[in-house]
Amino acid sequence: MIKNIKKLYKKFRIDGYIVPKNDEYFNEFVSKSKDRLRFISNFSGSSGFAIISKNKNYLFVDGRYSIQAKYESGKKFRIITIPKYFPKDVIKTKKKITFGFDPNLFSRRQLKFLFKIKNVRLKPVVINLIDKVWKNKPKDLIKPFYSISSKNSGLSVQKKIKLIKKTILKEKADYLLITAPENVAWALNLRGYDSLYSPIPNSRLLLNKNGEAHLFLNPKKYKNIMNKRFIIKDEKKLEKNLNCIKNKKIWLDSMSCSVFFEDILAKKNNILFKSDPIYFLKSVKNKVEIKNMQKSHLVDGIALTKFLFWLKKNYKRNNITELSAQKKLEKFRKQHHSYKFPSFNTISGSGPNSAIIHYNASKKTNRVLRKGELYLVDSGGQYSFGTTDVTRTISLDNNSNYIRNIYTRVLKGHIAVSNFIIKKNTTGSEIDREARKFLKKINLDYPHGTGHGVGYFLNVHEGPQSFSKNNKFNLKDGMIISNEPGYYKEGSFGIRIENLIYIKKNKFKELTIAPIEKELINKNILDRSEIKWINNYHYKVKKNLIKFMGPSEKKDLIKACSPI
Repeated sequence: MIKNIKKLYKKFRIDGYIVPKNDEYFNEFVSKSKDRLRFISNFSGSSGFAIISKNKNYLFVDGRYSIQAKYESGKKFRIITIPKYFPKDVIKTKKKITFGFDPNLFSRRQLKFLFKIKNVRLKPVVINLIDKVWKNKPKDLIKPFYSISSKNSGLSVQKKIKLIKKTILKEKADYLLITAPENVAWALNLRGYDSLYSPIPNSRLLLNKNGEAHLFLNPKKYKNIMNKRFIIKDEKKLEKNLNCIKNKKIWLDSMSCSVFFEDILAKKNNILFKSDPIYFLKSVKNKVEIKNMQKSHLVDGIALTKFLFWLKKNYKRNNITELSAQKKLEKFRKQHHSYKFPSFNTISGSGPNSAIIHYNASKKTNRVLRKGELYLVDSGGQYSFGTTDVTRTISLDNNSNYIRNIYTRVLKGHIAVSNFIIKKNTTGSEIDREARKFLKKINLDYPHGTGHGVGYFLNVHEGPQSFSKNNKFNLKDGMIISNEPGYYKEGSFGIRIENLIYIKKNKFKELTIAPIEKELINKNILDRSEIKWINNYHYKVKKNLIKFMGPSEKKDLIKACSPI
């Protein structure tokens, strides 16, 4: 396939082509028909991009995917880890060359940041070259969008539009073009089926300063929409509508607005580049959303805890594999009527596979869980209404003191995040440093952020809030964030402990309800406050879950949650 793409370079007068992971809606989890990066490289991760030049192929991924990309794509692509290296660091050319790109799949901000390479010119190519060579491309099922009531969203569409309108007027803009489907979903209380693992309705929304909203979507998808406080239009008419806007101030989100739409509007209008205000509005959950998330986490905690007890009892005699364990966990989740589907592809890794941060078990890589190893399971569910994400690292009768010491330091970091008191100007970068300090004392670290924002029955990863080295966004009451420090030794083992937490009155409150593995704890390197945190957390877990457990499971829960 790569050869077929390179054959097109002469026709389009380019020397290379850039292939992103995202689709034209900039979704994290894309449908099979839009996963061009996987088609061309075999890379299954949720983030990355490739540069296919005439002579060399490069695949750029972040630290979560370095090992995975090596296994999946290393034969045909040189794997580069960002932010350690960027394209400018590896692509050196004395003569001027041209790289083509699809203007529907990139924002100008992305291009400027990633592809500012000496002697390299970027050229928009409206025809997607991957699509041109992709024979037998899978077809997507077209399913209608649906509305969620203000009873379950906490705010009506009318009130949300008023909030957005205020921000538009404050910036003295005439229009806000909302190009991220997750933000359209929040604003109009809509959900859909257009993204793997997230109830995303692929669409775009044009909102003017008077609060008039025009929703652009596939006409086959709007028959189930209620409370039509907006005008519905065929998505094919968006280009024509944007071309009709003249001499106005247009607010565009620089991360999710494509070069294609930006160029249309920039010809005749004044452009305001600023983050879509819905990202912040959406990040601060209201009381209804928090309450529903708590309910979802209780249901999820029941399923996960039952699974963990089943695993411990059966792995020695039943030849449980990574894939069969993953299916069993899904089976436990499906037992509750509110469960819809996974919130991301379950990470089910044992032994050396647990060191692959975003590992996806396959028939080729599938391992039997073995005594003496670690088993890491990172999973989540979409419920009505709520989104979960939780990681537990389980001892399969592992007796390594070295591993216990590292696990305990990861746990100390996890507790430090949970206990952090948020001040007026606290940012995610401060908390990220706090989580890493116990590992750094023994010169260890992990190559991912400590936590990401989480949506309400939406994307499991959302911003602007996160615990990461460069996040300078102030944390606010109502935000939900994951707390997931870890450590990974390639070819040997991986450790991660993850709960979801939310902010209430400048303190973090736990959402996740499931036991933390005690067999891997070295109590000698914990202080009194840390021991107290573990015992208090397990007391709450036991109190919340015990009435949902069977007779033998109750015994297991009492043991798993007993004081250390």
